Amino acid sequence: MKTKLRVIFTLILVCMTYLSYAQEKTINGTITDQDGLPLPGVNIQINGTQTGTQTDFDGKYSINATVGSVLIYTYIGQKTEERTIGSSSTIDITMQEDAQALDEVVIVGYGTSTKREVTDNIASVSSEDINLIPTPSVQSTLSGKAAGVQVTQVNGKAESGIKIRVRGVATISSSQEPLYVIDGVPMINSDENINDSPINPLVSLNPNDIESIEILKDASSAAIYGARGTNGVVLITTKRGKAGKTKVSINSSYGWSKPTNKRDFLNTREYVDLFTEATINSGGTEDDAAYYFNLFAENEADWRNNEVDTDWQDLALVDGSVEDFGVNVSGGSEKTQFFLSTGYNKTDAIIRGNKLERYSLRSNIDHTISNKFKVGISTGISKTKIDRLSNDNAFSTPLQAIAQLPFSKPYEDNGVVPNGNTLYYNFLFQEYNADHQVNIWRILANLYGEYQITPSLKFRSEFGYDFNNQVEERFFGSLTESASTNGYADANAVENEKYVLNNYFSFDKTFSNIDFNAVAGMSYEDDRRRLQSVEGQEFPSDDLQTVDSAAEITGGGSSRTAYNFLSYFGRAGATIAGKYILKASLRYDGSSRFGKDERYGLFPAVSAGWIISEENFLKNNETLSLLKIRGSWGITGNAGIGNFASRSLFGGASYNERAALSPTQLGDPSLKWENTSQYDLGIDFGFFNNRISLEADYYNKNTSDLLLDQPVPSSSGFTSITQNVGELKNEGFEFVLNTKNFIKEDFFWSTSFNISTNKNEITELPGGDIISGRNIAREGETVASFYMVEFAGADPDNGDALFVRNTLNPDGTRDRSTTNEFNEASRVVSGSPFPDLIAGLSNTIRFKDFDMSFTFQGQWGASIYNDGGRFQSASADYFDNQTSDQLDRWQQPGDITDVPQARLFGANGTQQSTRYLQEADFIRLRNVTLGYTIPSEVTKKFQVERLRLYFTAFNLLTFTDYTGWDPESTADFNSNNDLAVGVDFYSAPPAQTLTLGINIDF
Repeated sequence: MKTKLRVIFTLILVCMTYLSYAQEKTINGTITDQDGLPLPGVNIQINGTQTGTQTDFDGKYSINATVGSVLIYTYIGQKTEERTIGSSSTIDITMQEDAQALDEVVIVGYGTSTKREVTDNIASVSSEDINLIPTPSVQSTLSGKAAGVQVTQVNGKAESGIKIRVRGVATISSSQEPLYVIDGVPMINSDENINDSPINPLVSLNPNDIESIEILKDASSAAIYGARGTNGVVLITTKRGKAGKTKVSINSSYGWSKPTNKRDFLNTREYVDLFTEATINSGGTEDDAAYYFNLFAENEADWRNNEVDTDWQDLALVDGSVEDFGVNVSGGSEKTQFFLSTGYNKTDAIIRGNKLERYSLRSNIDHTISNKFKVGISTGISKTKIDRLSNDNAFSTPLQAIAQLPFSKPYEDNGVVPNGNTLYYNFLFQEYNADHQVNIWRILANLYGEYQITPSLKFRSEFGYDFNNQVEERFFGSLTESASTNGYADANAVENEKYVLNNYFSFDKTFSNIDFNAVAGMSYEDDRRRLQSVEGQEFPSDDLQTVDSAAEITGGGSSRTAYNFLSYFGRAGATIAGKYILKASLRYDGSSRFGKDERYGLFPAVSAGWIISEENFLKNNETLSLLKIRGSWGITGNAGIGNFASRSLFGGASYNERAALSPTQLGDPSLKWENTSQYDLGIDFGFFNNRISLEADYYNKNTSDLLLDQPVPSSSGFTSITQNVGELKNEGFEFVLNTKNFIKEDFFWSTSFNISTNKNEITELPGGDIISGRNIAREGETVASFYMVEFAGADPDNGDALFVRNTLNPDGTRDRSTTNEFNEASRVVSGSPFPDLIAGLSNTIRFKDFDMSFTFQGQWGASIYNDGGRFQSASADYFDNQTSDQLDRWQQPGDITDVPQARLFGANGTQQSTRYLQEADFIRLRNVTLGYTIPSEVTKKFQVERLRLYFTAFNLLTFTDYTGWDPESTADFNSNNDLAVGVDFYSAPPAQTLTLGINIDF
């Protein structure tokens, strides 16, 4: 009997134990970060089931589960936590930062993702990378940092335009610029200058305010921006506050600048000898040469006895400076976080008379109203003042002064600029008797409200505003080129406003082993521009420099224009079992710029990835920590044309002083979107816990329905019409290698190397060749290929310039014989202005309290045409001073040289030919920084958390065979001409700047 009772009791105990473990119970808890702040949106899932939930705004959650089940807690940027359910009904979690995961968070269109789960090609530059390069120019932080992204400064002017090309040139006549999006607002990127010299579109942005920059390169990432994603998208995110202790950061620096390169020109003795020889070679005498020299010298002794020997280059290119100061304050409570900053920059450029001064203020605030409702605002305000110069094609620009004779005086003995005795207009009059200023007010703001409908679903509404007010004023006094009109002045005021409204839903939820996310919404943009201008002449005094003082108003006008976009977009993505990734997006864009029946365009994209290293056969591999293959395809568009390009327009005119209408534009009502179809195949490797990582990509971009300015017969009354004509393609490879060479407490060293290729080709151009000066658009060739006669050096028998005939033979080959008659030679495609290969190498090193970083950048395969060489290295054709290579000219039979005989007015080889076309290959040490952080045990005695001293050098070394000032610098007056590119015309080199600075954090 006792035995039976024991058995029954045991069975009852086992059943009760089983029931206790099988019993379902409600688990409640709060999840916070390492600072004790609640984390909303944390995923909680019961291991092995499809049951899960998320935390609310207060970090709280509730879930039903059985005793013994395992709860898994995941959150981006935090380490995954696991808890087994026991007797307690409350499980609170304090999550810890996962440094590796944090580094992988990237911004995508209308959301965020992680590098691990991204199937697109996105280049990312973090605030840490930016802080290592203290520069007043935003684009300088990108140079050499992103594979497939070419960043080029137009020239050395302080406000100089910047060209960013993402994976080559995807259009011909339409805009080749990427879309810039700052805190969700697509920014105004129009060039409003009045002298054909562009202003950097980001000149008003303070780099110290930037948290990260993402460049969306492939169609899958950029298609969410549809209409304007063809040339890539640059997402700029500014810094925001974090709850916790208020932090104050101060950055102050001062730098000294000089030109990266100066060229060798002839001194007085060399000049006199050369031009005397050239005069005799052209049938003149020494007396004839002396007559000309006396025209440009005050006294004969100035050139006969070398009493005057002016280095005009030293007058044009001067020592500059850069001052930069900024303060930011950030912090906040659980409910409200803030980031406030102010900045000041003053740049005295290396070109005489060129200066820039910028003041900036930023306020980013986020406030949680309730556990479901959150609002915030981002506001950036800046004022930029620029002392400007004439464009590179004007004699009043400083660098063209190098054409002056070395024995001409720039100043009289009393310091006054002389009125005569110079070959060309003396640019110094511009500095002392003229003024050219531009003032830019820029406001960029974004107000948002975000409502958490459910733990997985939220709605966000954004209102963005971009205001660009630019006032440009010029005055030319009675001693300048405007002396005949007793002074001239003009004023140009442009007010450009953009309103942006974004409304979209975001859904993010985990179903069993599927992480699903989706975005759906709409966007509306309205852009309005107003222009007023006035000009006048005849001024009573050079001290009165506004148009109001002009006796005669000679011109003026005003105009208004506008355009808008209406877009609907959606994106959905899923990560299955942490290793299979799928994503698709669709954008439906409408633009007022296109014809009535072609106003809307559809831009789809899909991508997929497979993290093979998560498979069982590789999951625990100690060597291979990541292996991911990915692919994407999508279509993006381009709308970078005139606001009314599809319409035939009429405008007001005067006929015999009576009001009239006249046609001003020929329109094509069937004008439609330019489309670029792109696919990308990539593979990512990670070795030894990702201490070594490699990304490799192949891309192929095909652009169809090119928005092209087609020539039309002049009998129509017009010269061109914008139509959809032609196709082109870009294809290439990209490789990125990142290594953490040493990871120790006292020594850290990492390296990043990227290299990329690009091949550009026009595949269809039904209208035939389009020639623009030295450049050509031709089927089968690169966009804007150089098209010119081939130079063959100097004839060793007589010093004549020789040219390759290149005429077509009956069998289709070209005649490679030479001739001294330029008109007997045919033009041929001779090179491309775009590189075949670009690369960048960056290193970051920290040893105890010392840090060091540097970046090399290089390009290969591009050509550059030195158009100024036709006057600077011109075989003494005219009286411009010459480069020192003319000392190697042909002088007697048998001389072997590429410099023809010097002949005054002889045009001996000065025609536009490949004589002045050179390779633009270079390697540049873009920046190097050395820093020292004073030990915290010392600084904390003064209530300072961090105090760092640093030295930074920009453009420290350049290795190139180009004989001009700089292989990157190109003529600013061509910067907005998409065909006339790659031309250097008295274009100033960039500055080499050495900077000392200090960072202080409280």
